[in-house]
Amino acid sequence: MSIDGVTLAVLAGRMEQIADEMDATLFRAAFNPIIAEAHDASHGLYHAETGDTLVQGKSGLPIFVGVMSFAVKAVIDRCAEEGGPREGDTWIFNDAHLGGTHLSDMRLVRPYFRDGKLFCWLASVGHWHDVGGAVPGNYNPQATEAFQEAFILPPVRLIRGGEMQRDVVDILMRNTRLPASAQGDLNGQLGALDLGETRMDEVLDEYGAATVGAALDALSNRAETLMRAEIAALPDGRWEAEDFLDNDGISADPLPIRVALEIAGDRMTLDFAGTAPVTAGPVNIALPTAVATAYVAIKHVFPDMPANAGVMRPVDVRVPEGSLLAAEFPAPVGGYTETILRMIDVIFSAAAQAVPDRVVANAYGTINALSIAGRRANGTRWVMFSFYGGGHGGTPEGDGLNHGNAPISTATIPPLEILEAAYPVMFRQWALRPNSAGAGRHRGGLGAIYEIELLEERAEAFLFGERGAFAPKGVAGGGDGAMNHFDYETADGRATPPLVSKMTGIKLTRGQTVRLETPGGGGYGPASERPPEQVARDVALGYLTEAAADAAYGPAWRTAP
Repeated sequence: MSIDGVTLAVLAGRMEQIADEMDATLFRAAFNPIIAEAHDASHGLYHAETGDTLVQGKSGLPIFVGVMSFAVKAVIDRCAEEGGPREGDTWIFNDAHLGGTHLSDMRLVRPYFRDGKLFCWLASVGHWHDVGGAVPGNYNPQATEAFQEAFILPPVRLIRGGEMQRDVVDILMRNTRLPASAQGDLNGQLGALDLGETRMDEVLDEYGAATVGAALDALSNRAETLMRAEIAALPDGRWEAEDFLDNDGISADPLPIRVALEIAGDRMTLDFAGTAPVTAGPVNIALPTAVATAYVAIKHVFPDMPANAGVMRPVDVRVPEGSLLAAEFPAPVGGYTETILRMIDVIFSAAAQAVPDRVVANAYGTINALSIAGRRANGTRWVMFSFYGGGHGGTPEGDGLNHGNAPISTATIPPLEILEAAYPVMFRQWALRPNSAGAGRHRGGLGAIYEIELLEERAEAFLFGERGAFAPKGVAGGGDGAMNHFDYETADGRATPPLVSKMTGIKLTRGQTVRLETPGGGGYGPASERPPEQVARDVALGYLTEAAADAAYGPAWRTAP
């Protein structure tokens, strides 16, 4: 069935609005700040037969665009074992080796039927505050198998024929330190799916299933056509890049991430041969996550491409078996965020050699997953889990963003007022980090300094970070950003983790602090090309000390008007 351009544009907007409204519904209803404030969640519509992404909300995490199609496919396969999907069912699971990312991300998948026929799938994913495991908040840098990271739930029916399965809910609530938070997030995700069904009914009532189905097919095909044209406009060739993870949390050995980017006509290949093998510690990722990460990086290089599976048809992602980018169950994958950020970094570094006018320098490269947990005076548990910002890379047009969130997401950093109101902590410092930006014609963004004081009698802290040994790289001749630094207070003074960026079991007592100094972004272009007046402005604003400005840019800035 053919469809005219005007109708296609209208229906594309309507479909995107459905996913956006599902996002907004969960953000308003969720109990935990990681979803409600940071927006670590996503919703979308997926192909009835293949599970491919049709539409995804613009407010959710980009990494979920590709990953959630694997989650839907996992449910499709599970349904096939029982005769196919059934109307009135909703599936739930968090198994990262099937659905990507990590065990904190709870996935709900629901078949949407029209006149008794499966039309598409609706799905919701959100980062729950705590899902059991050895470490509150589930970022356990010393895990050597998935069982030490969190409770693992394979795809099961949460709702069967319209009836809630109370035993499944009971199991979920028994396997979290924060059942009230988990129950609230679950209800929010169910509410988002309910709203998605209602909005789909409205669109199909107005346009009919045949027209809407034809529009969804056309959008995928057009996304492929656009992507092929974009690739064909680039020079043919092969470019390579390499970077490293600090360690795997168990051994101090650095871990290489390598990529070769090849363009031939209207096709692109990303080959990760030479990447480190599966590790003992939790910086592994499952294959679905690796493929989805490639999509996120490509979306940065081609920002006008839609959030649609058609974009990936001309892209071949090659991930070697046995590598830490294709870990199989039960390998630990809790620190997936750190590894996919390094994947994006190497893709950017390779792409910068081919098309420097399209690529930004490396961002700060770690979410610095810091959790502090304990019990209040009345005996109730509290778990403060959050991620923290840093500097983005310099761009062809200007300086990098100061204190932004990671390029894997459109999430926000939870405000300190929210964290202080919810948990017994006080931020002594929340500030930009001077001298942290990579030098360049366009400098990187500044990292941040966070110093957090414990207000309760005692607590325990856990850190899962990166970039403590390898700095964010500049591109096109730009300089590197500052590396990550973490320290904490003890009775004998301040101490740092033996493995630089990862540690469990940090004992804190009232009044003691932990301190994060996050990396800055890499610079873009040679530092010698930065106008002296811009260097002088950075010094005047406190972004650079005079000595650092002299070292990075020379003394010419001192004579700037």
